[in-house]
Amino acid sequence: MAILVDERTRLMVQGITGKEGSFHALRNRAYGTNVVAGVTPGKGGQSIEGIPVFDTAAEAVQATQANASLVLVPARFAAEAIYEAAGAGAELIVCITEGIPVLDMARVASYLDGRGHVLIGPNCPGIISPGKANVGIIPTEICMPGAAGLVSRSGTLTYQIVHELTGRGIGQSTCVGMGGDPIHGLGFLEALAGFEADPETRAVVLIGEIGGSDEEAAAQYIAESMTKPVVAYVAGFSAPPGKRMGHAGAIITGSSGTAQAKAKAFEAAGVRVGRNSVEVGDLMQDAMRGAKP
Repeated sequence: MAILVDERTRLMVQGITGKEGSFHALRNRAYGTNVVAGVTPGKGGQSIEGIPVFDTAAEAVQATQANASLVLVPARFAAEAIYEAAGAGAELIVCITEGIPVLDMARVASYLDGRGHVLIGPNCPGIISPGKANVGIIPTEICMPGAAGLVSRSGTLTYQIVHELTGRGIGQSTCVGMGGDPIHGLGFLEALAGFEADPETRAVVLIGEIGGSDEEAAAQYIAESMTKPVVAYVAGFSAPPGKRMGHAGAIITGSSGTAQAKAKAFEAAGVRVGRNSVEVGDLMQDAMRGAKP
C-alpha cells in the first residue's frame, strides 16, 4: 500500500517537450512510473521516446486514461495548466513550478475547492511511493520501499531526511513534498490522514519550517486523531523575525510562527522533535521499533 500514487497511477506530463519536462518524464518512466502521455500545446502528434504528446490534457486523458498529471511548465502558464488538468479529470495534480503569483494560486484554490481533485504544490518536489511510482523530482536513488511515511514543506529537507532514513534501513511507504508557498494544495492534515489510514505505514515523519500555523494545526490533529507515532523536525530555530527564509511562506511575523513555538506545540501533542536531520533519523528508528507491525 501507499498513499496517492502507486502502480495504478497513469501519468501525463504537462510541458513534456521542454528540457525539464522531458528529463523528468523519462527519468520517472525509467524508475517504473507508468508515464502514458505528454501535453504541449501545438506539439500534438509528436512523441518523446515513445511517450505520445497531445495538444491538450483532455485529449491525453481521453486517449490514455491518464489519472494524474505532473505540471512542469513556466510560472506564467502553470495556473492554466492546473485548470486544464482538473477539467480533463486528473484525480491527482502535482505542480513542481515555482514562482507562480499568489493571486493565481488563490484563484486555483478557489476553483479546485470541493471538486475532488488532489493538488500537490506548487513549488514542491512532488511525491514518490518507492518501488511503485514517482510523480515529481525526488531523487529515486535515496529512497527505498518500506513503512515510514513522510510529509514535508521543504524540498531540500525532504531529500536530507529520506537519505537519513534509508541509511538506517528505514524504507518509506510514500514521501510527500507539499511545498512551502503561502497558498498550496495538499497539506499536513490531509497527508497525516492518509498515512493514518494506510495499513502499510507504521510511523510518520513531518518536516515543518517557520512561518504560518500549519504545524500547530498538525500538532492538534496528531493529538486528536493519530494512533501511529509521529516524529517532527522544524527548520529555522535561528531564523531572525521579519526575514523570509527560503519559501515565501517561511517568515516569522511578530511572535508567531517561530520554530520554538512549533516545536512546543508538537511536544505538547506527544510528538518528539529532532533538532537536526541525524537526530530525526534516530528518533524515527525508535518510533519504528515501537510501532505496531
